[in-house]
Parts: sequence; structure tokens; C-alpha cells
Amino acid sequence: MTKFIFVTGGVISSLGKGIAAASIGALLEDRGYKITLQKFDPYLNVDPGTMSPFQHGEVYVADDGTETDLDLGHYERFTSSRSTKFHNQTAGKIYNSVLTKERRGDYLGKTVQVIPHVTDEIKHSIKKIADDADVLIAEIGGTVGDIESLPFLEAIRQFGLEHPRDEVLYIHLTFVPYIKAADELKSKPTQHSVKQLREIGIQPDIILCRTDRELPESIKDKIALFCNIRKEAVFEARDVSNIYFVPIMFEQQGLDNTICQHLALRKQGRGLKKWKELRTKIENPSDVVEIGIVGKYVDYADSYKSLNEALAHAGFANRLDVKLRWFDSSMFEKDESSLALLKEVGGILIPGGFGGRGIEGMLLAIEYARLNKIPFFGICLGMQLATVEFARNVAGLADANSTEFDENPPYRIIYKLRELLDVEEMGGNMRLGAYACTIQSKDSFAYKAYRQKDIEERHRHRYEFNMAFRKELEEAGLKFTGISPDGKFVEIVELDDHPWYLGCQFHPEFKSKPLKPQPLFVDFIKASYMNREEKAK
Repeated sequence: MTKFIFVTGGVISSLGKGIAAASIGALLEDRGYKITLQKFDPYLNVDPGTMSPFQHGEVYVADDGTETDLDLGHYERFTSSRSTKFHNQTAGKIYNSVLTKERRGDYLGKTVQVIPHVTDEIKHSIKKIADDADVLIAEIGGTVGDIESLPFLEAIRQFGLEHPRDEVLYIHLTFVPYIKAADELKSKPTQHSVKQLREIGIQPDIILCRTDRELPESIKDKIALFCNIRKEAVFEARDVSNIYFVPIMFEQQGLDNTICQHLALRKQGRGLKKWKELRTKIENPSDVVEIGIVGKYVDYADSYKSLNEALAHAGFANRLDVKLRWFDSSMFEKDESSLALLKEVGGILIPGGFGGRGIEGMLLAIEYARLNKIPFFGICLGMQLATVEFARNVAGLADANSTEFDENPPYRIIYKLRELLDVEEMGGNMRLGAYACTIQSKDSFAYKAYRQKDIEERHRHRYEFNMAFRKELEEAGLKFTGISPDGKFVEIVELDDHPWYLGCQFHPEFKSKPLKPQPLFVDFIKASYMNREEKAK
């Protein structure tokens, strides 16, 4: 029988519900349970795919092509859980489903209301993915007290009534601020948050207190008393130097024991052995390497959340501390002399993105990396621009471009999916989700990283390399080392005469984990460090 854990948040947003839920998943996996995680977002967008990265951070992509909230990236990085379109539910999705049923006549003329129709739809979405897991962990986005969160909170309240007591657990993450002037930690925000939750009808079983310091016993006593909860169920969610230390912090306090006791789960844990080995690596790097990221959304780190984490994971694998240096590509367009700043980094990475702003600056950075033999990694847009830069400056195709930035360039190196022969069924929209790739040569950076011929990675883009130019660019020296099995799509390009130069059409960062770093990132970081060491000699 599946057990259910519901994670809510109070006082303020951005407390780390996603990290807390993922860490709880890691603890339960360590005990041998199969877990799955689900995110409910109260906003009315059907998914975050059309939302600006500045609004919502990155769009995370699942294997099935679903564009999801970035918290699902945390779920997959911390656990073995695999996300699908059913694992991220927004208010927009829920209401859309209810209204579709109403138009179809499924409600037989009844008045359609939030209760029971919307709440029943929410509960149905939980049960739909529960059967294949021992424990389902569902995170409710937003903060208790938000109007748009109420249907979700009401649904999980009902869920608790409809299931035995040892099958449902409520965990509330709240904030305990330190007031410097008074030199005191304050429990009142937590008391008010739990009060609001109880007014809705939910009594939390466990309270996680986000704090920047150790909680004295007196504060725990106070929270327990005024929140109607046992003191043993009050836990610290202290700030840590690295998010991958959170499962260890929870385990040291016995959070997993309390969860298992409440849910009548019996298996013993393995002491998070692999996570503790990882902590040792993180805390004891042998050296530092700096990576320059030339992008469009550099003012908001969450825009590249999975990318940042994948680079960190690769650093762990190489026992290196990876420092990121951000460059807004527009700066190179305004002042080309500023390209010299790129000499100071070990490697250069161009990430994905959409739109024309800063594109010429990225092309200048790619040319600089190519000419100065600085390890280069181009992802999605970065790979496309690498082919454009090579076409312009090496193959002699002046003014070559992508039709994303120039509707009618003289050489259409990159163009829309719908312009490709025989792929009209894709609607000319985006290639989303997991696609296969065949590595063409064992003597390539890609094969040396993956150590296998056939791979599968996730995509999110609507433009492709124009195969009509493949032969011409190959003759000029560009290597096409990764091709889709049907031969229609270019997936990986490389240069031979370079320490490490690779562009990939897919987003390898989406499948990287701290305990299983993505191979391309591992080799890129290694090459970047060796490049820096060579320069230092």
C-alpha cells in the first residue's frame, strides 16, 4: 500500500520545499523504498514552458517532453525518481481538465464547483502515479495563506480523511528568523503559519524550521507547545554550505526515523554512505577551476539551475571546486576588447536560450575559444552558434546565420523544425524530451566521455542544423560526431585540432546527478582544468 507525504510551506517563499522534499526522498531511498515525487504549482499557466526565465527560473524537461517546474530537477538529482507529465500539476492543468470534462458533459449537468470537482481532480492526479511507488511525496507550491493554493490544500486535507492515519503524513516547512538587534530567534512567524494551516483543517505531523543557526531547546519547546505538535517532531532545516548536505543533516537529526515511525515503514537505512562519501569529496577539493558562462540570463542564476548543478557535479567527480564566472554576451558586442577577459577562465560554455539578443556576442566568444584553444562546450543554442561561427569564419560562408535571427540569410545553417523534410508531424514546434543519438566515431570527445555508441539525451529547441551544409562544413574541418539514428538530425559537432571543443543539440545537464555526474560535463571540466594548468607552466 502506497504511503503519502505532503510538504507545505509557510511564512515566505523560497524556503527550499523542493530541496526538503527531494532530501526526504533520498532518505527513504536509502532505506530501500521506491519513491516518487510530485509538484503542485498554484499558478494558472498550464506549464512553465512559456514563462520567462526571469519569472520562474529554468524550464526543466522530463524524458517524455514535459516542460516542468525546476523543483522536479531537484527530485531527479536527489533520487532515482523519473518525472513525467503527471508529476507536475499546475492550477492551469487542473482547471483545464475540469473544464474539458464539463464541456464534454461528464458532470451530467451538475453545477461545477471547486469542491468537489477541482479537489477531486487534484486527488485523482495524486492517485494516478501512486500505484508504482512505496511512498509518494507531493510538494504544494506557494505559501499557506495564498488564495491560489487553497484548492490544493483542501484536496490534501480531504486525502488525509480518506486514508488510514498511518498512510498520510503532513510536513510543514516554515521560517524561524533571527533578529539581530534583539539577539533572538523568533517563533511567532512559525506559530502564525501553522495556525493558518490548522484553520484550513491540516495539523502538521512534522515541522521543519528553516534557520541560519542551531535552534535552542527553548524555541523547539515553544514551537511544539503552540503548534500542537510533539517536540520530537520539530526539526531544524539549517542553512548548509552545499544543498547535497541536506539529506545528511536530516538523517543526523533522525527525521527519517520519525517519518518511518509515523508511516509504519520498517526497513533500516544504510546510513547515507554514498552521500557522506560525496560530502567528503565536496569538502576536500584538490584545486579550483573557473568556467566562463556566456549567456543571456546571467542576472538570474535559477535560469540555468540544472546547468549550474551539472558543472558542480563534474567538479565533484574531478575533486575540483568549480567556480562560475558569468558574462552577459551583449558586453562583447559593445566592446570586443572585453573578449580578453575570457583568457582568465579555464573553459568557456555557451548555454541554451531563445531570441536574438546577445547572439553576435556569443559568436565572438565562440570564435575566441576556437582560435585561442580554450576548451569550449556549446549546449543547444551554443551548438547551433558554433556551426554558424564555423561556417562564417572557416568555411567562408559569409553572413551565414540561423533563421531564428535572420529570416532570409544567404546561408541558412540553422532553421526551424517544420522546414525539415518529413517532420511536419512535429507541428513545426519544439523537439522536446528524450531522443536517441548515435556517436559516429570512437575517436571523438563524445565517445571518450560516454564510452558507448548509442546514447539518449533530453532536448528543448525548435531549430535544427541544416543537413544541406553538412558536407561543406565537414570538408572545412568540422566533425559531425553525433547523429540521430534516422540520420535526420545533427546532435553533436566537434573540432579535432583543439584541447576540447564540443557542441551538442541536446541538454545533457537535465540528466546529471551528484552521485552520477553527466559524462560530457566531467570531461569538459577535466579539460578546462588541464588547460589552465598548461597555461600556468
